[in-house]
Amino acid sequence: MARANRERVAELVAQESERYASANPVSNARFDAATHLLGQVPMTWMNKWAGGFPLSYATAVGNRIVDADGHELIDFALGDTGAMAGHSPPATVAAVQERIGTYGGITTMLPTDDAEWVANELSTRFSMASWSFALSATDANRWALRLARAITNRPKILVFSYCYHGSVDETFVVCGDKGSTHTRKGNVGPAVDPTSTTRVVEFNDLAALEAALAHGDVAAVLAEPALTNIGIVLPDPGFHDGLRALTRKYETLLIIDETHTLSAGPGGATKAWGLDPDIVTLGKSLGGGIPCGAYGLSEALVPRLEEQIANGADVIDVGGVGGTLAGNALSTAAMKATLRDVLTAEAFVGMIDLATLFREGVEQVLEATGLEWSIAQLGARAEYRFVAPAPRNGGQSAAAEDELLDEFMHLYLLNRGVLLTPFHNMALMCPTTTTADVERHSELFAEAVDTLLS
Repeated sequence: MARANRERVAELVAQESERYASANPVSNARFDAATHLLGQVPMTWMNKWAGGFPLSYATAVGNRIVDADGHELIDFALGDTGAMAGHSPPATVAAVQERIGTYGGITTMLPTDDAEWVANELSTRFSMASWSFALSATDANRWALRLARAITNRPKILVFSYCYHGSVDETFVVCGDKGSTHTRKGNVGPAVDPTSTTRVVEFNDLAALEAALAHGDVAAVLAEPALTNIGIVLPDPGFHDGLRALTRKYETLLIIDETHTLSAGPGGATKAWGLDPDIVTLGKSLGGGIPCGAYGLSEALVPRLEEQIANGADVIDVGGVGGTLAGNALSTAAMKATLRDVLTAEAFVGMIDLATLFREGVEQVLEATGLEWSIAQLGARAEYRFVAPAPRNGGQSAAAEDELLDEFMHLYLLNRGVLLTPFHNMALMCPTTTTADVERHSELFAEAVDTLLS
């Protein structure tokens, strides 16, 4: 099997970094001048872009970005899923403009009829009976966990090692030796040690899951249908059936976080894979780039929450503090337009077909070269990992991380007009992605691998 020589990779990274800096003087100057921003960027993770500084951009439409130096880029990052509908989809833009201009009022703490339309549409797609809104999936997950603890009267939650649930404090844990729970390396200022609030097991390990649930203190399992932020780690056959059976056996609620896995189809993996959660959480992509999130409760769970409310759980006042912008008129107008006119069932068919073409292009190169990499597809998204066979859990995927190879692949593609998600090798299709865009990536991927192995 072929492997990339480490000295060769380092040499190529230096070459591509020099090319990147030379080609992007305006972005570089803007970064250098941003002395009042923490880390010189609006959001600290923007420093994960390869090359020493992030690109500043001028325009973004569909799956095209024009950066501050005038380069047009094919965008497969799409705001790490936030722009799954494409940048500024016309239907969403029109709805937002109408909301602001014709009707006025962005946030009033009063409802419009758009909110009920969106909730009804989400009920149809995800089979959840009642919905409430947030401004991000992080907020939706926090609310879902609070409700789960209230309903079950249990203190702990369970997550899978290297999961992604936004910045929810309880989820920054990973598996250590012999199944021990450890705080995620580099965790910043947790209010309490998350090892005291959370149990953690490896994805696809049903035996470990049962052992953790058997303690009887877990209110909810918060799970992505597939891991998505440590590379795409797909579930083994039967894993989700086992997960649902075990949560029912131990009277634990199951929360499915579809923040990234909405790429599986219009109803996410919940619909595509026939999942049966108690709560579904969503965010990012629902509003076509306008901040929003949502959480939905199953029909069976609603009366259990109502019982808690009757017994004094204050979800109206104390429970609502800090959410005054949630469900605002701008967000609900954007969600309605995006769901109705952009992220349709028909659009997902084309997006998933293109992701399949993307995966097949990578697989052809790996097969031809014998390179020890793998690629996984999750509906309209795909991601390659520098290991073969593909990892089955977060621990295996984390062990396969290679920052030097990451930097080379990102810079090589970026210097030639293709943008991947900065902190992993994820590519997402949107309704305006074309076959030619995917073929351009396949061409550049083959060139990059040939360069590595030459």
